[in-house]
Amino acid sequence: MAAPTLQQPSFVLANLKADSTTKPLLHRCQDLVKIIDEYPAKELHLIFPWLVETVFGSLDGIITGWNLRLLHSRSPEYNIIMEFLNPSGPMMKLVYKLQAEEYKYEIPVNYLPGPVKASIQQGVLPDCPLFHNKLQFPLSGLLTLNFNPFEYYMFNFAYCLLMPKTYPPGHHGNNTDTAYFVLVDIYLKYFLPSEGNVPPSPFSDSRGSVTAPSPSRSSALSLSGYGVHSPSLLKHHIFHQPTVNADPAAQEIWRTEALLQMFVEVWLHHYSLEMYQKLQSPQVKEPFSPTEEHVLVVRLLVKHLHAFSNSLKPEQLSSSPPTHSHTHTSPLEEFKRVVVQRFVQQKLYLFLQHCFGHWPLDASFRAILETWLSYIQPWRYTGEKVPSPTDQNRTVLEKWEPFVQENLLVYTKLFQVFLNRALRTDLVNPKNALMVFRVAKVFSQVNLPEMIQKGEQLFLEPEHVLHHRQPRGGYLTPGQGGSFLSSRQRVVTDTVFKVKSHVYSIEGQDCQYKQMFGTELRGAVMKLIQQIAQARQTAKRISDHSSEMAANNSFLSWFGLGSPDQNNTFNGTEPEESGECLKKTHDLLDKALEFICQIFKLNQGQLTQLMSNLGSSEEDANAKQLPDCIQGENGLILTDVGRMQIINGLRRFDIQYQGDPELQPIRSYENAALVRLFYRLSTAVNERFGAHMNALCSRSDFLGRLGRHYLTDPQTFTRIRHNPVTQRSPYRPPHPRLSLRTLASYRTLLMLMLLYMFGALLSLGPVSSTLIIISGAFLYGLFMTLFGDKIKTH
Repeated sequence: MAAPTLQQPSFVLANLKADSTTKPLLHRCQDLVKIIDEYPAKELHLIFPWLVETVFGSLDGIITGWNLRLLHSRSPEYNIIMEFLNPSGPMMKLVYKLQAEEYKYEIPVNYLPGPVKASIQQGVLPDCPLFHNKLQFPLSGLLTLNFNPFEYYMFNFAYCLLMPKTYPPGHHGNNTDTAYFVLVDIYLKYFLPSEGNVPPSPFSDSRGSVTAPSPSRSSALSLSGYGVHSPSLLKHHIFHQPTVNADPAAQEIWRTEALLQMFVEVWLHHYSLEMYQKLQSPQVKEPFSPTEEHVLVVRLLVKHLHAFSNSLKPEQLSSSPPTHSHTHTSPLEEFKRVVVQRFVQQKLYLFLQHCFGHWPLDASFRAILETWLSYIQPWRYTGEKVPSPTDQNRTVLEKWEPFVQENLLVYTKLFQVFLNRALRTDLVNPKNALMVFRVAKVFSQVNLPEMIQKGEQLFLEPEHVLHHRQPRGGYLTPGQGGSFLSSRQRVVTDTVFKVKSHVYSIEGQDCQYKQMFGTELRGAVMKLIQQIAQARQTAKRISDHSSEMAANNSFLSWFGLGSPDQNNTFNGTEPEESGECLKKTHDLLDKALEFICQIFKLNQGQLTQLMSNLGSSEEDANAKQLPDCIQGENGLILTDVGRMQIINGLRRFDIQYQGDPELQPIRSYENAALVRLFYRLSTAVNERFGAHMNALCSRSDFLGRLGRHYLTDPQTFTRIRHNPVTQRSPYRPPHPRLSLRTLASYRTLLMLMLLYMFGALLSLGPVSSTLIIISGAFLYGLFMTLFGDKIKTH
């Protein structure tokens, strides 16, 4: 569209809509760039909602938009879209242009996260100030929120992650390689910079900040309840109306906070304490279930927030929070000090807690696990040189102790939930073993268990410690006549208050705290150790067996005629999780045991004794026993212990086919056509001569014994006597009969072919070879009839 003359916005929008179905993306973006540059905000106002919907899709999912979550760098449109949506690109220029004119755009309350929507519908102002003073009551009766252009754009961008994703045919790709994932990373680095300030808006934006909350809520939004002693950052900066002479950083800080709050609210705030408690009832439907892609984006957010927070200048980090007017600290630096605890901690904890309890017991849980481990290790994102994986000095510095204490539940409660998950998973699977190894390795870092244990001790301090706290104004410094002892007492008391306020704010005042290093959890840890040891032995046994079978593979396997069980993998594992993969499982579990002993300071002698009790002798004995069962009306019923024994390959039922041997399913080593042919032939013979066979086998002399050898299956009665599973009587052959099914086996056919070839080498014809084979079979039966009982006795 070449430099158009000024026309009514409706015509511009109509032209853009028409071009969206005919022009390629590159030309459409070029037209949009010209329109954004040349038209004033008044004309662009009507285009903006349509453009946002075109890019990100409609909130109801009807319009898919540009499919940013499916767009990979291999696509020819990737670079065009990334340039258009860049923080310094045309789309953001449009946002700033509208932002300077105070335009507002509606978002229906129905699309807000569950707890926020429920709060508004109940007439209660949400805790997040992002939603304050924005509620509108249109004539349609549908509650809406009025967002400024920046908030409206970021809400649609964040909400795009929650929409159902429909893959086109043949589409495959990595979630972390999409345009959406890359844009999230770019926006975080731009608006939450680790170095420097947020670049200023190219347009005057003195009226673009969020409206201040009502006075009745300002006290409730103070950061003091989150262990921060500074005045409310929100009161001074998010809702601050900057003047012309104000610090430019103060004018721009609202965008940083608005973007972060929008991401946290849309991605994390789907669960509240009340909602989580209601979910314990089986009648309550789960309100929201995140996808693996959603969790990966949340992990990206967590990692960047740690890097952003840890970039706080050392002199400001070590100094007390600014409380005096003469302290010159930039708003962005103040924001870094409180960003994780104030904005993310509680919502992320409830998000992870829900995922830990509701995520399937499969390998996709790794995304949840790594998000959790990223959050509880802020020291990994300091910008300092990361030690090599072989570095044995994995020490957590003392400066991180306040973070551990003020996030106590994220360490202890989620560890306990993970422990319960681990006890219900198949640890022979390498992917599950890797997750146990990862958690054990993280928690075994030097000083970390001691920090967690100290945090638990602070929380369990008697309540009178808080009741007898002196007010902060009542403390005197040593220079004012106070003592160092009183100063230390104040620090300890404040630390106790921080830990208790953290636990109570998340779990409620009536929470029943279970210690991570208590007696009850120690019993569960010992169960996990036993299960790890059993899985180790199972993995090693199967790995050794696989190696042995591979080494001793018979000549018949060259033709695909080997034993049908030779190439089978272990029950419960995927095909790629056998052999070498199981060796890896053994190594991972071995290291996990070592780390768990370090975490809980387990006695090496007791651990050695436990390992010896699970040695090969016990394993062999267990393999011959049935899984743990109870007797039911219709037979044996597995217990939970029995299920775990089967999952880990420790015990199993000796399951055998107990129906009519002639009617059992056709095996892979049998020829289906011959099985059916020989069944018809043997059935015809049995119907014609059944009475004679029955009379022959009823005789007690030598001929009767010879007939029973050929016409009955003695193994059937052996299986009947040793059937432990059911009380129902298995199949019993009604009478002696001829069975030719053995001749349909590929192994038998190959043996016969080799015998005929050998006969041909000896110049024997087919008839002569057949007579010799039949004679040999008869002589073998005669020998077994005469001496079979003596051979079995010996």
